[in-house]
Amino acid sequence: MRKFELIAPCHFGLEAVLKKEIYDLGYEISQVEDGRVTFLGDEEAICRANIFLRTAERVLVKVGSFTAETFEELFQGTKAIPWEEYLPKDGKFWVAKASSIKSKLFSPSDIQSIMKKAMVERMKEHWGISWFPETGASFPLRVFLFKDLVTVGIDTSGESLHKRGYRTLTSKAPITETLAAALLLLTPWKKDRILVDPFCGSGTFPIEAAMMAANIAPGMDRSFLAEGWKEWIPRKLWYEASEEAMDLVDKTAETDIQGYDIDGDIIKSARANAQAAGVDHMIHFQQRPVSALSHPKKYGFIISNPPYGERLEDKKNLPALYREIGERFAALDSWSMYLITAYADAEKAIGRKADKNRKIYNGMMKTYFYQFLGPKPARRPR
Repeated sequence: MRKFELIAPCHFGLEAVLKKEIYDLGYEISQVEDGRVTFLGDEEAICRANIFLRTAERVLVKVGSFTAETFEELFQGTKAIPWEEYLPKDGKFWVAKASSIKSKLFSPSDIQSIMKKAMVERMKEHWGISWFPETGASFPLRVFLFKDLVTVGIDTSGESLHKRGYRTLTSKAPITETLAAALLLLTPWKKDRILVDPFCGSGTFPIEAAMMAANIAPGMDRSFLAEGWKEWIPRKLWYEASEEAMDLVDKTAETDIQGYDIDGDIIKSARANAQAAGVDHMIHFQQRPVSALSHPKKYGFIISNPPYGERLEDKKNLPALYREIGERFAALDSWSMYLITAYADAEKAIGRKADKNRKIYNGMMKTYFYQFLGPKPARRPR
């Protein structure tokens, strides 16, 4: 088994959650930066990380890093990477994405084309051929430039890991599965506690919570690009990682997870998504406005992504909507509430200052994760 540095990108502001996930999988963390965590692992780690990580966007194999302030330095630095150790003769390789922050080189298209030329030159010299058919497995690269330091990784995941495979139907502004999972992991919620999402949309929060409760690995029902890298990763390792995931599933877990939405068609979509995820028996979905939010039991959790006025015509309704959220929450004795929203006046309208407020970037949008903490339940006698 070879040892690699593996890079797992994530949402800005949620690196600590991903770091804990990787640590719990048994791997050593080598670096934590804004928006990504680097860890050490072998071929088996590539398989397990893709299948088990809930909050990573993808898994990359780091193949090199170097400083480049000019395109010539970028070319030479890229050419110095031993590509022949990673790419087969017939491999299809290209720079799928290049991002640049605070660096002298900032044009993604120029970075992509120069790096591709450098890779071809290296491969020509090694293999002694002038043309590559690129008819074999795909090896897309992702490149990060930060303060002129170039970090190069080969993508093992293919489609982003937020695409679990269950969400075929979505609402207008869905939260991604990876972000929902990370936010759930930031809360003290556990499967024996009540969870209600009064703006459930396509059901992402309830479904991700149910998958956690049943110990369903997020990547169990999807494929990954690196499954085609037969020269690198024996098929046996993918089978073993999948079997490990299947052995851990507990669909008998009892939960009280509820998802509400005012739109009946959206609720039907959420039910269909939950069924596709194999957790429909664990969630109660219902068409219900937030004004009807209530629950007879104590110590529950509201975890939700309420509307925040993406369209101008919706913005005028936000104060009243968030005031209603605050009123319903106040009526729930001893509950906690966690809301992710881009609405900056949420606390004012709710009528209570959040106990904690975490800034999180959802793509390019700055959002706030407001945390209103309720009391902890008394310890049960043993």
